[in-house]
Amino acid sequence: MDSYSYNNLISIENLFQAWDKFKKGKRKKIDVGFFELSLETNLFDLHEKLKSKTYTHGKYTSFNIYDPKFRHIHKAEVLDRIVHHAIVSVLDPIFDKTFIYNSYSCRINKGTHRAVKKLFKFIREASENYKHSCFVLKLDIKKFFESVDHNVLLSIIQGRIRDEDTLWLLKNILKSFSKEKGIPIGNLTSQLFANIYLNKLDQFVRQKLRIKYYIRFADDFIILDSHKDNLYRYTGILAAFLRDRLKLRVHPEKIMLRKFMQGIDFLGYIVLPHYILPRTKTKNRILRKLKERIEDFKSGEISESSLSQSNESYLGFLAHADSFEFTRDLKKKYGL
Repeated sequence: MDSYSYNNLISIENLFQAWDKFKKGKRKKIDVGFFELSLETNLFDLHEKLKSKTYTHGKYTSFNIYDPKFRHIHKAEVLDRIVHHAIVSVLDPIFDKTFIYNSYSCRINKGTHRAVKKLFKFIREASENYKHSCFVLKLDIKKFFESVDHNVLLSIIQGRIRDEDTLWLLKNILKSFSKEKGIPIGNLTSQLFANIYLNKLDQFVRQKLRIKYYIRFADDFIILDSHKDNLYRYTGILAAFLRDRLKLRVHPEKIMLRKFMQGIDFLGYIVLPHYILPRTKTKNRILRKLKERIEDFKSGEISESSLSQSNESYLGFLAHADSFEFTRDLKKKYGL
C-alpha cells in the first residue's frame, strides 16, 4: 500500500492547485466567475469542511448530448468539481502504476490515437505482417457507468487506500449520485473510478488468461487471436467474469468478431491492413460540426480563437489517419 495522507489531499495547496486545473477554459462561465469573486474564502471554507468531515457533495445539473452517441451527463457544482480535481491529483498517481500498459482511457500519454495505433501494430504482429489469419474480437459493457457497484468499487480501492477519512469522502461522492450503484458521466472522479474498476478485468486478461493482444479504452475492449475458436471461448469466460466479479454485463448486441482484413471499427477510425481511415460517420460529423461552428462565429456566438481551436481539433483527429484527400478538401473549402 502506498504511503498516503488525507491531509495532503485536502490541504490548501492541493485545493488551490485543483482550482487552477479546473478553471482552465472556464473563466468566462458565470458560476465559475462568481466562485472566483470570493476564491480564497471559498477554498478555505472548503478545506475546513473537508477537515471536519462536514462537507456534503451538492446536486447535479443533468443534460443530454448526442455527439457521437447519446449520453446523459451530470454536471456537479463548481465547489464539488474542485474536490474531484483534488482527489484525482492525489489518487491517480497511486492507482495508475497498477494499470496495465494497454489501458488507454483518461491516462497521461495515452488516449484514443495511441490506442488506435496500438491496434494497428497488434494486427500487423498477430498476422505476421498480414501473411496469416488473424481475428479480432471487440466487446462492449452494457450501461457501464450506470452499473458500477459501489461496494465492489470501494473494496477494490481499499486494496491500496485504507484511510477512513478518504473512504468517507469517496463514499460521499458516490452516494451523491445514487445509493448503491452507478457513477455519473461528467465527474472527473468517474474517469478514475472506471479505470480502477475495470483494472480487475485487465489483470484477469493478462494474468489468468495470458492474452497477449488486448487493448481497452473505457468500457470497450479488443482481443486478437489467430484462432476464431479461442475468441468464442474468451467471450464466454469474460462475460462470466464481468457478471460474477464486477456485476457487469457484456452488451449482447455489440459483440464483434471478424477477420482483420475486413476493417476494425474502433474509436472513430477504421483500422485496416496498411491503413487507418476515419469512419464515414466521423467524417460526416466533422463536416456538420465545422459548418455549425462557422455559423456560430459569423453570428458572433463564438470568438475567432474558439473557432480556430475547433478547427485544429478536427485536423488533429484527421492527422492520425490516412485522410490526405479529405483533409485537403476541407482546407480548400473552409480555408482551414
